[in-house]
Amino acid sequence: MFEGVLPAIITPFRRNSATSLDIPGLERNISYLLSCGIHGIVPCGSTGESATLSFAEHEKVVSTTIDKVNGKVPVLAGTGSNNTAEAVILTKAAKDTGANGVLVISPYYNKPNRAGLIKHYTKLADLDIPVVIYNVPGRTGQNLEPDLIAELAKHPSIVGIKEASGNIGQVSRIIEMTQDEDFTVTSGDDNLTLPIMALGGKGVISVAANVDPTRMVALYEAAKKGNWDKALALHYALSPVFRAMFVDTNPIPVKKAVELMGMAGGPVRLPLDDLDEKKTADLKKILAAIPTAKTAAAQKNPAKKTEVKRSRR
Repeated sequence: MFEGVLPAIITPFRRNSATSLDIPGLERNISYLLSCGIHGIVPCGSTGESATLSFAEHEKVVSTTIDKVNGKVPVLAGTGSNNTAEAVILTKAAKDTGANGVLVISPYYNKPNRAGLIKHYTKLADLDIPVVIYNVPGRTGQNLEPDLIAELAKHPSIVGIKEASGNIGQVSRIIEMTQDEDFTVTSGDDNLTLPIMALGGKGVISVAANVDPTRMVALYEAAKKGNWDKALALHYALSPVFRAMFVDTNPIPVKKAVELMGMAGGPVRLPLDDLDEKKTADLKKILAAIPTAKTAAAQKNPAKKTEVKRSRR
């Protein structure tokens, strides 16, 4: 179910209004991504600043995404927390709203033991909604080992993992150990999408697809068909974008990037802060080389497009 290119979408906020949600902007962004052929969408992940969303805001973003997608692609809602009770609340809400599944980051800060991790994920999976585990040691301070993933994969509702450890050997081991289960391994790092797919992975939950969805989809499709020469060429063509998305803490660069492209972005919430001037200037150069970047604003903001035309007369 959760294969291909699934953008981990930003949560747009309005400027000068206490960073309130920009729901019309969120809907425009989703429409743009759908028009580019994405295979799924992930609201309220780390890229969506889930850590600073209230429960009400979280539910609003998920419900808006589900309504706008309208069944065209699966919606995998981020519902993780370092508090199991909170994760249960968010997961139940996502299920009730109609999400196709949930993406659950391993509990950060607490550093639970193996038994605690198994109980945490089992409790969520027992809510009878497909669960994708999210392993990102750089944010959580704890790596989920392959043997733990293999054990969790035996639960019928634990259907996959977003693997962002950066350890290709570990990814290979997870795929090897879960081959007999109905379990999907996807990349959690854009720059490792190609090697992970070569090992048997099924796609990427992507930051870069917010700004360059067309080429990310093309990379996935080429790799899926075994056209490795084309996939490799796309990998290297996209590599500057991959690097640009992480010149600062995610989602600071990607949020600035979509705004520079004329899409809905807005500020990041504290304790994150805006991208500095030097990094912004460098980001603009990268965006200028993206084939679809020049048309994104016009496609998503018709009013602005009209204004540009009038100014040239």
